[in-house]
Parts: sequence; C-alpha cells; structure tokens
Amino acid sequence: MAKANRSSRQADANAEPAEPSFGEALERLEAIVDAMEEGDLPLETLLERYEEGRRLVELCQARLAAAELRLQQLERRADGSLTTRPVETETSPEADA
Repeated sequence: MAKANRSSRQADANAEPAEPSFGEALERLEAIVDAMEEGDLPLETLLERYEEGRRLVELCQARLAAAELRLQQLERRADGSLTTRPVETETSPEADA
C-alpha cells in the first residue's frame, strides 16, 4: 500500500502544473513587471521573467478572447428569439464613431 501511495505522489509531482486562472495570471504578470521595473534582477533572471510574462500575456489574451466569444454568441431579443451580436470594445470601429 505504501508503494502505491508513493507512486501516486510521484505521478502528481511529475504532472504539469495546472494553468492559473485569469486573475492569478494577471497578478503574477503584475508582480513580474514590478520586479523588472526595479532593475535589481540579473540579466538571466530578467530573461526568464520576460519569457514567463509572455506566456502569461498569451494566456490572458486567450482567456479574454474566449470570454468575448461567449458574449458574442447569444443575445435574447425582446420577442424571445436568440440572435448573435458582436461585443463592442473600446478599439472597435463602432466605439470610435
């Protein structure tokens, strides 16, 4: 039994860590920016933080795109029917008009 528990723990340790939530990724990204702006990190650490930050930016962008798609998919009309509608954003042409 002890051997099975040890194998289970090893499998858990070898598994890839779960992706952070949007909020966790954003907090980590802010911490990385703060640390980089202080200017006290050695070059190698700066490069590692930059790479981590790029991954977090991509993760956040993907999560935002997925959320935006969900908002675009369905909108209920006054008559009860459903229709799709694009989300208006600050960068959309409609916002500039």
